[in-house]
Amino acid sequence: MSELDAIAERYARRGTGDRYSLLRPEVWQMWQERQRELLKLLAQRPGHPADWHATEVGCGAGGNLLELLHLGLQPAHLTGIELLPERLSAARATLPERVRLLAGDASTADIPDASQDLVLQSTVFSSILDDQLQQRVADAMWRWLKPGGAVVWYDFTVDNPRNPDVRGVPLKRVRQLFPQARFTARRVTLAPPLARAFPLAYPFFNLVPWLRTHRLILIQR
Repeated sequence: MSELDAIAERYARRGTGDRYSLLRPEVWQMWQERQRELLKLLAQRPGHPADWHATEVGCGAGGNLLELLHLGLQPAHLTGIELLPERLSAARATLPERVRLLAGDASTADIPDASQDLVLQSTVFSSILDDQLQQRVADAMWRWLKPGGAVVWYDFTVDNPRNPDVRGVPLKRVRQLFPQARFTARRVTLAPPLARAFPLAYPFFNLVPWLRTHRLILIQR
């Protein structure tokens, strides 16, 4: 079985239920925290969002692409890549028709070199357990960037001992994947088990940096 097939199989057996519903207090707090920090980073980018071109690797049902539309990016300037057909279908049903959606392996996606201002990934690399595939996808993302463009990276950094289907991606590994980049990294997101157990205490616990398990990184070309 190829790593891509294995990823699809691992996702298929992962039952999430309403675990990631924005109606859950810990989820909307995680989401709001990440959005605040992301907007701070993007506010420093040159130009106007209406002129930016962006691609998301692992776009899922299209939620992050919708947020880029709300930020002011144009539908015709957005591309989503998704491995799982059912998620791609959900994205197609949600997003404007002019948003381009591609199926399959991101490392071979039809994205012109030096054409993107932003390339996004959110908890995708932690689901890729093969180092070589990680590197191929990272290399493709780097090729797509215009000079001065940036990868927007959001993923967790530590292993989950209860979930062998994922592995943390520490900052050292991210630097190996993008050796020529300049990095702006921020530690975000209270450890999800703690957030689920004590959602009302999220702001208090999140004051402790080592309890934050994810990194939001601007990886600049």
